[in-house]
Amino acid sequence: MQWYTDVLKRYVDFSGRARRQEFWMFQLFNVVIVAVLYVIDIVINTNGVLAGLYVLGTLLPHLGVTWRRLHDTNHSGWWYLIGLVPCVGAIILIVFYATEGVVGDNQYGPDPKAAERGAPPAAPGYPTV
Repeated sequence: MQWYTDVLKRYVDFSGRARRQEFWMFQLFNVVIVAVLYVIDIVINTNGVLAGLYVLGTLLPHLGVTWRRLHDTNHSGWWYLIGLVPCVGAIILIVFYATEGVVGDNQYGPDPKAAERGAPPAAPGYPTV
């Protein structure tokens, strides 16, 4: 649940990097919540209004974590638009989302897994060697 709430707290943060676990856990919680809301919509006969409002409400957090996930793989967030290409775009995005992030700092920020790898995270504003 922490991964979900952390993404919601950074709902308009399009800078930095997001780990695979953060991205996929947010997607998992989203799918479960939308499914539950859709079932509730069916039961109370609201034609998907609750699920639709939830999806609309989490649009910016979804875009933010997706953008940061692409940054972690050393791709610009604008690669998200390749999803508009039928079939091929979605496959390319899934590959990017599933690929391990770049080890060490990249142009988008410090490595979010640096602490797990035993390396101290870079101090903000200071270049790394």
